Amino acid sequence: MPLYVPQNLPAIKELAAQGIKIYSDIPQGVKPLRILLLNLMPIKQVTESDIARQLSKTDLPVELILVKIRGQKYKNTSQEHMDMFYRNFDELASKQYEGMIVTGAPVERIPFEDVRYWKQLTEIFDWSRTEIGSAVYLCWGAQVGLYHHYGVPKYDLPKKLFGVYKQELMKQNLPIFRDIPSVFNMPNSRYTEVRKSDIDKVDDLEIFAWGAESGVGIVKPKNRSEFFVMGHLEYSPTTLDIEYRRDLDRGLDIDMPENYYVDNNPDKGPDYSWRKPADAFYSNWLNYYVNKK
Repeated sequence: MPLYVPQNLPAIKELAAQGIKIYSDIPQGVKPLRILLLNLMPIKQVTESDIARQLSKTDLPVELILVKIRGQKYKNTSQEHMDMFYRNFDELASKQYEGMIVTGAPVERIPFEDVRYWKQLTEIFDWSRTEIGSAVYLCWGAQVGLYHHYGVPKYDLPKKLFGVYKQELMKQNLPIFRDIPSVFNMPNSRYTEVRKSDIDKVDDLEIFAWGAESGVGIVKPKNRSEFFVMGHLEYSPTTLDIEYRRDLDRGLDIDMPENYYVDNNPDKGPDYSWRKPADAFYSNWLNYYVNKK
């Protein structure tokens, strides 16, 4: 079944060039699963395509609804794009939705409460617990979700964790991990972390994935359909490369992403080693947690 997105969203043409068909018009009689994407990433179009790509790989009809926080200004995405394709959260809050995805944001080094949209963000998080069937929080979105709901702090890393790192499934007894091997790869791109010692203090939280180099990978509350993912399974093969070359162009002190390029050579392109786990994760999420019909 197809994925439906806002009319004329650039991701439609981009994914069509990759052989992935997504649509805008929902046929009469079709009731898709409605997924909110709270996109806090700086380059919105990249994230739109990454998420749409993952949500298109299922037999279920899915509608992707792009969400923004009213009054925010954007440095890397035009206001025209935001006004055309995104809806303000307060226009949506009167309805219930089947799922929500919260992305990361380039504000990791700022204390949570000092982020300019902190109040609105916490309102969305609180609302989601009664109006959303299941939620996935990514990278900084996962860190801020754990902090708001459970008081789990974040810590600065000595340097940016940037590359693709092995994750070990600590438990495989949940449907979301079906067809995911006990050891799998996941991209990471972050300056901060949450720590196992803090999560272990919260009785309601369980760590399901862990990496020797990257630390906590995936956390889930025992009695809620929420997933806090510290990395980026949704990333396309080229997203880390785009970030790396962008930072080089800005003159930033950035290391080449680890375990990412074939033979560690950027000229040889990326090794898309996380594709199958990513496909399984999002397909399982939609089939077993979002689809309650």
